[in-house]
Amino acid sequence: MTQIIDMKSFPYSYEELERMAAENTSPEAFDYVQSGSSTEQTLRTNVQAFSKYAFKPRVCTGTKVVDSKIELFGEEYPFPIFFAPIGNQKVVHPEGELASARAANRLNVPYIASTVSSHTIEEIAEASGNGDRWFQLYATKDQDVTNSLINRAEKNGYTAIVLTVDMAPSWRIKDMRNQFLPFSRGQKPYPSIVSDPVFQEKYGTSVLENGLEKTVRSIFPNPQFSWDQLKELKKITSLPIIVKGILDEDDAKIALEFGADGIVVSNHGGRMIDGCIPAIKALPSIAEVVKKRVPIFLDSGIRSAKDVFIALALGADAVFLGRPFIYGLAIAGEEGVYKVFSNQFEEFRRMMILCGTNNIDAIKKLKIIEIN
Repeated sequence: MTQIIDMKSFPYSYEELERMAAENTSPEAFDYVQSGSSTEQTLRTNVQAFSKYAFKPRVCTGTKVVDSKIELFGEEYPFPIFFAPIGNQKVVHPEGELASARAANRLNVPYIASTVSSHTIEEIAEASGNGDRWFQLYATKDQDVTNSLINRAEKNGYTAIVLTVDMAPSWRIKDMRNQFLPFSRGQKPYPSIVSDPVFQEKYGTSVLENGLEKTVRSIFPNPQFSWDQLKELKKITSLPIIVKGILDEDDAKIALEFGADGIVVSNHGGRMIDGCIPAIKALPSIAEVVKKRVPIFLDSGIRSAKDVFIALALGADAVFLGRPFIYGLAIAGEEGVYKVFSNQFEEFRRMMILCGTNNIDAIKKLKIIEIN
């Protein structure tokens, strides 16, 4: 694997990022990161759907200095562009999530650590330092293990739980063709789960040498997770629980009824279900239902600051950026992640000036039209 040393050669466009990331990873690892489920229709339409929207910029507003800050859960952030939770990052870079968490700290952006990260909850917290960090939770079939994961996140300074509810084994043809699983290439499987003291007490430390994958997969993932279980999670933690994977306005209503503190409109970047609605198309009706009672995040398909503008104008409070920063990680490690976000921030700032929007509220008031 080669690494870019001279950051002057670092790519700016998404297409260049993707191409250079492919050159810096194995074909199997790149397919794992880039691919979507089945025919990849959802993967494509997530991106294409943004081209169906356009906003009307304002002029002569006297905007010279812009304020891009947002406040969520009592914390202030410089831009409404956050890290999407992505696991198994060591498939593209040996430092994996540790490099991404360090970059997030430098950017003052919350780092969202996945349950299936290549490093443990504790290791990522240490790399994150004094930076804000959230924990993305895949609930297991064993409630004791799930509770323990949440408790460990709380003890290690994570300030929110991103509960992902659209997780189940998916039909990703490229991974099946390549016979690729991250831990099939020397990566320790599910380190946060297998290192969990409750998991080890209930299932035995012997699984660490024999039958590990089978044992973990007997309790993870949990596609039978129900809204009643969300209510139970609310009882064991005081942290805000943000529900990720909502595409239907009726589900948004139910999530609020059961205590969700935030909603992520997402189809998992097209990695789970093929043929479902693009995330950006689901956003307006969900925003109408939520009525600003809790923050709304848009995940899936974000590629540039233009996409962020459209998402905010359609009702999102912030967005999650996924594949672009993973490509930056593949290209140049921590510096690559930092550069991807820095470029996004600078493009976003320039767009604010050009559109006559001096703050986030002004972006939300932009008129959006649908185009052919």
